[in-house]
This record gives sequence, C-alpha cells and structure tokens, in this order.
Amino acid sequence: MQTPLHTSFSKRPFLMRAFLKGLATSLSIAAGYLPIAFSFGIAAVEAGLSPGMALLVSVLVYAGASQFILIALLTSGAGLVTAVATVWLMNARHVFYGPALATRLTAPGRLPTPLLAFGLTDEVFATAMSRIDAQPAQARESWHLGLQVGAYGAWVLGTALGTSLVGGIAHWPVFVQQGLTFVLPALFLALLLDMDVARYRVPIAAAAIAAVLLSFVLPSYNALALAILVGALSHAARVRA
Repeated sequence: MQTPLHTSFSKRPFLMRAFLKGLATSLSIAAGYLPIAFSFGIAAVEAGLSPGMALLVSVLVYAGASQFILIALLTSGAGLVTAVATVWLMNARHVFYGPALATRLTAPGRLPTPLLAFGLTDEVFATAMSRIDAQPAQARESWHLGLQVGAYGAWVLGTALGTSLVGGIAHWPVFVQQGLTFVLPALFLALLLDMDVARYRVPIAAAAIAAVLLSFVLPSYNALALAILVGALSHAARVRA
C-alpha cells in the first residue's frame, strides 16, 4: 500500500515534465519580452536610475509597459502617489485575470496562490487560457508555473542586458538609437491592434480625447492618469447601458 508521501514523490517526474512543457511554451512570449525589457533597461539607466535599481524594478514590479510609464512619471517630477496610482489603473485589469484562470485549475492546492498570480501578465494569461485545457488536470499548476517562469526570466534577462550595454549606446548607429525611443509607442500600438478595436472604440476614443484636452491644463502625468480613468468609466457606462 502506498503512503501519501510515497505518492507525492512518485508524482514529481510527472509534475516536472509539466513544468518543462510550460517552460517550452513560454519561448514565444520570451522572444517578444527580451527586446522590450532590453529597451527598458536602457531607458531606465538613461533616465538616471542605477543599473541595479533598474534591474530591481523588473524583478519586483514586472509590469511590462507600466514600468516605462513608472520611470517616465518619476523622472518628470510626478510624486510617488501619482506614479503608483497611474500604474495601478493601468494594471487594474489583472484583478479579473486571476479568477478567470482559477476556474481552469481544476486540481489546485499544491502551489501557493501568490506564486501563480505574480507572473500573470497579459501574454501569459492569453497563452494559458488558450492552452491550459489541453493539459492534464493534475499538471496544470506546474505547467502554468513553467509558462510564467520562462516569461519572467526573459524579462529580467532582457533588463539585465539593457543595463549592462547602455554605456555604449552613444556609439550605436543613429537609426538604432532613434528606434529604441519608439519601443514604448510601438508596444502600445501592438497591444491595441491585438484587441478587438471596434468593440472598444468608444473608451479608446474617450481616453485619447481626454488625454489631449487635459494635457493643456494639467501636467502630462496627471492628464494620463485621468484619461485612463475616463476611458474605464466610459466603458463601464457603455456596458451597463
């Protein structure tokens, strides 16, 4: 008769294979994260952060495009409260990611919830929701952890490479330097095109118009925060109507 302890040990190879499978699935996400995180590392150091602090932001915050916004707000004179509030508004959608994914984890309980939630980015969530049903029920947590670890590792690695190479950027070709300044707008454009733009045209238009109008009377960081709120409220009002 097998004891629970023996059963737990016997499952380790099975769970490790699931983890490695998730890690392999993350390669497509990692390919996209590396250049963006590389650009963040450069942008953060150019903005005045030390390489260690820039890397720490990626390690602890791990918020993709919001990290660029965070650095821009802090270096433009916005207070910590404004910066944190703006980043929170940008990432409030993640509150809904966890419950949606939790319904697919049909045999939860082995891994701590914070561990499964920390790496739940837009890309990880989209990949998990489209592929997790193909995984055995007992392996889904381990597979999802592997997916997150691969994406997270690529983001941290890209940031580390960016912070270590920033000193030589002055000697890079001009078109490369100019291209790096367009990474953040390009990222937002890619995220926008990946959405069902027609479905969200009203909140997108409301937020854009609000950002332009408010920028005439408020600092850019305050205008951005309020524009995000306007877009969210317009979408909520449209859904309830």
